[in-house]
Amino acid sequence: MDFDLPAVGLPFALCTLAVLASVSQTTEADETQPDEPTLSIDRIYSGDEFKGKTVSARWLKDGDHYTTLETSADHKQRHDIVRHDPATGKTHVAVAAADLIPPGESTPLKIEDYAWSKDQAKLLVYTNSKRVWRHNSRGDYWLLDRSSKQLRKLGGDAKPSTLMFAKLSPDAEHVAYVREGEIYVEDLFDHTVKRLTHAESSEVINGTTDWVYEEEFGLRDGFRWSPDGSAIAYWQIDIRGVQKFPLVNNTDSLYPKVKWFPYPKVGQRNSDCRVGVVNCASTETTWIELPGESREHYVPKMQWAENSDELLLQQLNRLQNTNRVFLADVGTGKSTSILTETDDAWIDVNDELKWIDDGNQFTWLSDRDGWRHVYLAPRSGGDLTLVTPGEFDVIRLLHVDEKADWLYFIASPDDASQRFLYRVHLDGRDLQRVTPSKLEGTHSYQFSSNSQWAIHRASRSGEPSSSELIAVSDHSSVRVLEDNTKLKTKLQTLDSSPTEFFRVEIGDGVELDAWCIKPPNFDPQGSYPLLVYVYGEPAGQTVVDRWGGSSYLWHLMMAQKGYVVMSFDNRGTKSPRGRAWRKSIYRKIGIIAPQDQAAAVESVLKERPYLDKARVGIWGWSGGGSSSLHAIFKYPKLYRTAIAIAPVPNQRYYDTIYQERYMGLPESNVEGFLQGSPINFAKNLEGDLLLIHGTGDDNCHYQTMEMLIDELIAHNKQFQMMAYPNRTHAIRERKNTSRHLRALMTNFLLQTLPLDSQAKPAIVETAK
Repeated sequence: MDFDLPAVGLPFALCTLAVLASVSQTTEADETQPDEPTLSIDRIYSGDEFKGKTVSARWLKDGDHYTTLETSADHKQRHDIVRHDPATGKTHVAVAAADLIPPGESTPLKIEDYAWSKDQAKLLVYTNSKRVWRHNSRGDYWLLDRSSKQLRKLGGDAKPSTLMFAKLSPDAEHVAYVREGEIYVEDLFDHTVKRLTHAESSEVINGTTDWVYEEEFGLRDGFRWSPDGSAIAYWQIDIRGVQKFPLVNNTDSLYPKVKWFPYPKVGQRNSDCRVGVVNCASTETTWIELPGESREHYVPKMQWAENSDELLLQQLNRLQNTNRVFLADVGTGKSTSILTETDDAWIDVNDELKWIDDGNQFTWLSDRDGWRHVYLAPRSGGDLTLVTPGEFDVIRLLHVDEKADWLYFIASPDDASQRFLYRVHLDGRDLQRVTPSKLEGTHSYQFSSNSQWAIHRASRSGEPSSSELIAVSDHSSVRVLEDNTKLKTKLQTLDSSPTEFFRVEIGDGVELDAWCIKPPNFDPQGSYPLLVYVYGEPAGQTVVDRWGGSSYLWHLMMAQKGYVVMSFDNRGTKSPRGRAWRKSIYRKIGIIAPQDQAAAVESVLKERPYLDKARVGIWGWSGGGSSSLHAIFKYPKLYRTAIAIAPVPNQRYYDTIYQERYMGLPESNVEGFLQGSPINFAKNLEGDLLLIHGTGDDNCHYQTMEMLIDELIAHNKQFQMMAYPNRTHAIRERKNTSRHLRALMTNFLLQTLPLDSQAKPAIVETAK
């Protein structure tokens, strides 16, 4: 279930005396001019006034150079690819936009992504992309031969925007791609196209995955070249027998259009997943043999094992509490189990395997000792060796410099809201913080392959990201790449107060991380409404000291109006506070989180007398939308108003991988699913509730919103609701959507969570 969505409908339904149309017509200071100290919806969502700049750096394999996309002097809407020497600072245009003008045309290709061959003699360019669920993963690919300047479109007779995940072979003599569910390889000399896979049904997919694998494992690109270029390992997904879900488009044609797609809901039949290795010469596939019923297991990760003879695969059982690592012979398909990870709750898939010791060991992340640490696992099987000892979580493994005997990772042992770079020797000695101690906030690093350089990006709450090139050895700044000075200067003109990070005690020795944004002219003797932003599920963390973009600006705008805005990370969120913290909510999604959130609100109401206990509101998106429903349904005396965007009112209707990971199978946790689904408590609604959903949401289906509406009506509960036609889970597609949504939220809060403590809530008539 998504977290950190962009600032979030069939005609809208409406169940309140105060008609929603009148709310949406209420204005909220949209006349503010640029450079004035007050924010408005228009300033945040109708232009680029607060748009920051980013650096699209990409290290070359030699580790001594990187490339960036920079606006072309000759073609203002297109980009040159510029090569940089980090040591000298010298740059030159490696590929000009003019080099990317297709034959017979006058406009260069729009570069959406690109990849170099190992010797940089060839450039693969991705363009004209189309959206597939969350990402634009279908498009056109072109190949530029830099020596001859020849630019050629790949794909043979393929229809426009139908190629996916094109990759050059290691020797750059071929390119492979997925086309309409099959894998093809194209010869870059004679331009012949060979089809490598032949599915027996239109419901069998080769080289990419189905909806649930993409959504919950992040797996879209479903094939890997062997190191010698002779074979391709790939996923095959068989969706036959998986129940399909319809998305209905009512607005774009005379009659509705229905799009069906496979979506396995909790407890239902999964797709069949297996891994094969196809020989590029013979087109014969060898299937990897793994134990167990394939529809009751997942294969979320697969990679070549540092040679062209073996694959390393991770296999999860359906409950996702056992992860077995297999080494497979690609010639015979036989596999050998070399590592098994188990947990009483669930196991997170290992994304960051890195080989060392000439392929005899690989890195492994595990919280088996209570903290998420890096271990070294032997290729031959056997005991793991701890590399990062201590009572802290490794947030992300970044890089291994085997030559200098350093392992680099992101962690924050003392403050879960921060992100810093650390390093340790491969035998666990000499743990060091690399990010200078004077720096705070969130820091990320993009290492060069030779470990000498890194692109360092840093931001804080209220402070946009800056990027610099650093020398890794001492973290010294070599040169600033982008500091967003213009945006930072503009932000300084705004009325604001710094974000306060703190902890709140909720009893039994439990403390939650929190942040608070107060009104600019805050008076500790005053009385303020409290607006809480919530997520609350295992997929995310709201209390992180980083630039929040438009979401931060909207919260600041609400503070400017007179709200105190807070957020709390309850137990079970993705905070780096140890296994016990993160996995305390196993089989209790929607149960512990609202308890913690309510306890945090009650605690700050006691500790901070300027907060008005009669004016408390909450809002959230996706899992946060569900948390908002839990809040106002289960604690009707505490929360006066709530906004729930794209929630899952009934957990039984979400997908298998996510919900079963954290809740188990429904027949084994009947009470958990009952207590964890907010729809079962809708009868308790007393305050003001705004429901928002996109009718084209493929993730958290509009179906469940209609079920909640039906339940509220059955209990004679009045509420407000907006459905955005054909919008997805992000609710940002089509003209003016984000601005409309945020105006709707703002005006609803102004009406139902008044700034005047003496204001009376709107009287809602109840039918007799």
